[in-house]
Amino acid sequence: MSGFEGSFLGASDKISAKAVMECKICWTPYDPAVGDEYRQAEPGTSFLDLPHDWSCPNCGAPKEQFMVLEDPGSVAAAEAERIDEVTARLVAEFREIWHSKMRDVPMVNKMLSVEAVGFRIEQGRPLGVLLSPWFMNLILLPAEDEDWSALVPGAKEIIAFPSGDYEFIHNTRPMIGGYKACSLFSPMSEFQSQMQAVEVGRAVMAALFDPENRAETDRAADIRAAREAELAPPEPEEDTPALPANPTRRAVLTAGLADGAAEG
Repeated sequence: MSGFEGSFLGASDKISAKAVMECKICWTPYDPAVGDEYRQAEPGTSFLDLPHDWSCPNCGAPKEQFMVLEDPGSVAAAEAERIDEVTARLVAEFREIWHSKMRDVPMVNKMLSVEAVGFRIEQGRPLGVLLSPWFMNLILLPAEDEDWSALVPGAKEIIAFPSGDYEFIHNTRPMIGGYKACSLFSPMSEFQSQMQAVEVGRAVMAALFDPENRAETDRAADIRAAREAELAPPEPEEDTPALPANPTRRAVLTAGLADGAAEG
C-alpha cells in the first residue's frame, strides 16, 4: 500500500516506525518522537500511523508528499549499529593484546595501530578486515542468532567468496567469543603508515567479491610460488619504495593459503 510518494516509490514497508519524514513542498519535518501538536498526534506516533487525511501542518500538503529525511530504524541503520558494536569490541580486544603482550615483540610495526576496516554484513554475519601492528586478517563474526563459543582454536575451514576459496582459522577471545580469521599479511613490516594499511584493507574487501580475481589455474602450486616470490625481501636500496595502495591479485588470492597470524 502506498503511503507516500517522496521515497521508495510509495512503498510504506520500506520505512520503520522511527522514520523522520519531510514535506517535499516546504521541507517541514515530521518526527515521530515529537508528534504533531497541531493535529493532536501524540509523541511516539509513527508517520505510517497518522490518519490518511493528515497533512503538512505548515503548507497543507497531503501525506503522500512526504519523503524520508532519516530512518534510524531502517535495516541499513540497524546493520550499521550492529557493525559499530561488534567492531568496537573486536578493536578493544586486540588493543588489549597489543598493550599486554605484543608491544615489545620485535616483529611488530609500531607505526600501525589496531583498526577495523570495511566491515559489512554478509549473509547475516559481520565480515571485514582487522589491522594490527602485527597482522592484517579477514575476520568473520557470527550472526546474531549464532553461537560460535564452541569453536576449536586452530581448526581450519574453507569459506567460498566470489574471488575464490579461502582458509579461515577458528579462534575464541573473551570479549568477542568465537570468530574466524583468514591471514592476509603477517608480519606488517612492509607497511609504512596506517593510512596505507587501511587503503589496502579496503581494496581487499572490494577484491574479495570480484569474480575476476578467481584463479584459473592450479591455485595451490601457482599461488604459493607467486606468494613466495613476491614477498621475498627486496634487494637493499637507498630508498625503499612504498607498498602499493591497492593489493595485487596475488595479495587477495594468496590470503586463503597464508599461515594464521599470531594472536589473530
